[in-house]
Order: sequence, then structure tokens, then C-alpha cells
Amino acid sequence: MAGHTFLVGGGWDVAEVYEPFLRAAARGGGGVPRIGCVIVDEGDGQRQFERYTEALGKAGACVPVPLLVPLGERFEPDGALDGVDGLLGCGGLTPAYQEAFAGCLERLPRLLAERGVPYAGFSAGAAVAARRAVVGGWLLDGVPVCPEDTGEDLAEIEVRAGLGLVPFAVDVHAAQWGTLARLVAAVGRGTVPYGVAVDENTLLEVGGEGARVAGRGRVHVVRPGGDAGVAVRSYAAGESFEVG
Repeated sequence: MAGHTFLVGGGWDVAEVYEPFLRAAARGGGGVPRIGCVIVDEGDGQRQFERYTEALGKAGACVPVPLLVPLGERFEPDGALDGVDGLLGCGGLTPAYQEAFAGCLERLPRLLAERGVPYAGFSAGAAVAARRAVVGGWLLDGVPVCPEDTGEDLAEIEVRAGLGLVPFAVDVHAAQWGTLARLVAAVGRGTVPYGVAVDENTLLEVGGEGARVAGRGRVHVVRPGGDAGVAVRSYAAGESFEVG
């Protein structure tokens, strides 16, 4: 697991969820941090970048830098990280973000660690931070487990290799989209070791052996239980739990 990683479950109502990430980035650069914003560009990348610029600006002083990756192409981290104090993996179609990072799943975490650059993920950017990333789907063996429109253009639940910045799987928009049930299905099937589902406008800050919740919603931790079941525990702002 890397150093501090910041996972935002989506939502645009609480800019303060970015504050811990910006503070971590500022410590690395010694001034106003430059934040690289990785956006899979489906034709509206600049407009999406402006949206993140506004949200980050409300959270604190920073200089957002657009790192647009055309849909279907790969993110190249070596040059992109030059002069960047923090990296934000933005939101969009989660399978497309996994494909964008697929060529640097080992190299990007190593570069972040070597340069002391913290990573934050918003929605899809949070999901792909996992070692085993739940990228979408709404069916388990043909049986619905969450709403079809949350499937990310996938039918069956799909798990792919992620960045490995956190040891657990991540799902997002949990309370708003009903995706906690998808994570429960993935953990129950054993396709991921355990996972966290993050509500919108909610931050999970992960560092060392612990994780801390901030924001308006909750983080729901799903672990294997007895008799092939699972155990779910929810944590509110200010609460912490161990990771491993």
C-alpha cells in the first residue's frame, strides 16, 4: 500500500472533502500545490476539468493542471508527474479509467511513492485505486444486485487489476446509487478480499494501517463473514478503522 490516499465517493456539494488532500500536496511542494487532474476525455474533457478546478478552488489554494487522456488511450505518468504536487484521478466511466491506467498499474504507484505525491480519487478515480478494482456491472450470475443504470455499461459484475494504492476494493455513490449491494456481492463471491463503499460527499483518508472518514455521508466496510456471508459496518465522519 502507498502513502496517504484519499477516496471521494462522488458528489459536488462538499468541496471540503478535498482539503486533507490539498494539505498533503502542499507539504510536498512547500507552497501552493499543483494538482494534476487525470480525466478520461470523452469529448468534454476541458469542461470536466473546469468543474474540478472550481471544486478544488473552493477547498483551498491550488493550481489545477489538466491531464486529459483521450478515450481509449493510456495515461503516461513519467512526464505528467513533473512539477505536480498531488494527483487527482477524476470521475467518469470506471472501465475507461481502468483501461487508461492499465499500462502503468505498477509504475504509477512507484513514481508517486518516490516523489512523495499523494493520490486522490473521485468516483471512478477512487474505484481504480484498489488492488482489485470493481469497475461495474449490475448482475451476479444474471441476477440483479443493484440498479441497471449503475452498471457502467457492463452487465455482470466485473473486477479488474487496479493501482493497488489501497488493499481493499472500492465502490462509490454507495447510498445514492445503491452500489453497496454490488460490493457485498463481490466480497461474498470472493472476487475481492474485502471492500469499502463510499457515499457521495464523503472522504476516506487512508494512510499507514488506518483509515479515517470525513464529510457528510458514511463509509461502509464489507468483510467476509461466516458461512459464506459478509459483515457490513458503517462509519461516520470522525470515525476510523484499521486496514490490512
